[in-house]
Amino acid sequence: MVTVIGVKFRHQVKCYYFDPRGNELRRGDSVIVETAQGIECASVVIPNTEIEEDQVVGELRPIIRIADEDDFDQLKLNRKNEQDAVRICKQKIADRGLQMKLIRSEYAFDRTKLTFYFTADGRVDFRELVKDLASIFRTRIELRQVGVRDETKLLGGIGICGRELCCATWLTDFVPVSIRMAKEQNLSLNSAKISGICGRLMCCLKNEEDTYEYLNSQLPSVNSRVRTPEGNSGVVSAVDVLRQRVSVVLSDDQDDDKEVREYQVEELRFTPKKRDKKEAEDQTGPQDGEASEKPSEQTEKPQKGGRAQNGRDNRGSDGRERRNRGPWQEKHADRKNRPDRRKDQDNDASGA
Repeated sequence: MVTVIGVKFRHQVKCYYFDPRGNELRRGDSVIVETAQGIECASVVIPNTEIEEDQVVGELRPIIRIADEDDFDQLKLNRKNEQDAVRICKQKIADRGLQMKLIRSEYAFDRTKLTFYFTADGRVDFRELVKDLASIFRTRIELRQVGVRDETKLLGGIGICGRELCCATWLTDFVPVSIRMAKEQNLSLNSAKISGICGRLMCCLKNEEDTYEYLNSQLPSVNSRVRTPEGNSGVVSAVDVLRQRVSVVLSDDQDDDKEVREYQVEELRFTPKKRDKKEAEDQTGPQDGEASEKPSEQTEKPQKGGRAQNGRDNRGSDGRERRNRGPWQEKHADRKNRPDRRKDQDNDASGA
């Protein structure tokens, strides 16, 4: 067992372990630590606790000291200078005519490095910009290009749910999100309703994906036929995923009357959706945007000099490759292959 504390850095959600060096720290205390990026100030989120040694990833570094009033004054000065750095950097970007959007700047605690975060549509040659900034701030300059999700994480904000953004509060890593998750949860496919502030699909679609995937596997597909407890056959018109209830349309063959009844999924007999989905994938490939990264064998193009898509040999007996011919080409080929009667007559005459 080893005694550690958990700390978080500015604009970071992940928790990192450090050795408290015998200090009793509480949640919310500030400490000065040494990282791979230099000296930084961090906030304690996990007080002194004992964990197994195998839970510590990498080297367990000790804290340098507990932050005091001088350290807090240094932080305030850094925050003030960061605003001035953003203003100056934007002016230099405009002077250079660079196609980049500056998000924010961040000073290292010991002011040995100044980092600028920006977004851009493509690669940007900012070498001359770095020289300009280094001559002004007299410190090491780092320009870091980030994506739209990282931009939203740095800036923060309030989501459509009325709470702080997950990426800015507790989400440690961005998970891949697909439109299939919205379909699985029967959500509206309106991009304005299922997209976050960053313009991408909301990360919270992944939170309940496993639950909805399991519940949907227990339900029949819409428009599929099921057998009711009374022994009648009906067509599924709608399903309630959370309540696990199914609406079935029953029709009378004699009077052509239709009736809609609700049943619990346990009362019905049907082919499980998982089997239907597997069969559909076997026939038509992945469903709902689950496209494979590898090219499908069904759409593989014939190689040059190889075989055609239908599997038949594309070469003739003479070893030459046959091609699809149109009416004119067929007529021209017949005329070309037609025996030359004039040459035959000359040969007969010479023989005579």
